[in-house]
Amino acid sequence: MNIKDLNVKIFADGADLKTMIQMNSLEHIKGLTTNPTLMRKAGVLEYKKFAKEVLSHITEKSISFEVFSDDFHEMERQALEISSWAKNVYVKIPITNTQAKTSYDLIKHLTNHGVKVNVTAIMTVKQVEMLVECLNPAVPSYVSIFAGRIADTGVDPISTLKSSLNLIKENKNAEMIWASPRELLNVVQANDIGCHIITATNDILSKIKLIGYDLDQYSLDTVKMFYEDARASNYSIL
Repeated sequence: MNIKDLNVKIFADGADLKTMIQMNSLEHIKGLTTNPTLMRKAGVLEYKKFAKEVLSHITEKSISFEVFSDDFHEMERQALEISSWAKNVYVKIPITNTQAKTSYDLIKHLTNHGVKVNVTAIMTVKQVEMLVECLNPAVPSYVSIFAGRIADTGVDPISTLKSSLNLIKENKNAEMIWASPRELLNVVQANDIGCHIITATNDILSKIKLIGYDLDQYSLDTVKMFYEDARASNYSIL
């Protein structure tokens, strides 16, 4: 398999401006995402200033920015503001707030007003069942299933992803995202089940070149790495 054989769209997930610009320049990166946690880790201090700077460089490919309020009225205000920044912006809306109150009414209201949403932190089929009733089929949207976090609990996320794909298939403007992947294999798995998009951070994206790499050669590369590291450390057993 070669990266050009993949149908799944790869979105770069991060908050380092230089890296985001670099990712935007790559043909195999079809979109970008970020979130408040990544922004905080990257040292971003001013949310709007950072987003505007990003959007001055990333003008065509889809990019998602997240609301950060826990109050639905304030979420709506933030979503409308963020959505107004550029035509390629999707607004990330969490499936619930921190009080476990669902966001379905807000999502319905926003999509009915033409806001492109990226509904995030989804982990159950029931959440997707409820969500599809709220999405305006005339407005593009993303449904982000946090497959990696599902897997972190010892549950295989594939059945959840497949069921979710089936639930959204009637909405031609809705695309499912395999979010929070844990390894490069997830990119191939997402492609195999017909997932529309997978997001990936730089640690996974750096391995993209290994797709289709000869395993005999990779075995030899690994042996050489161990050997060279042992030599560099001047190890000996007397």
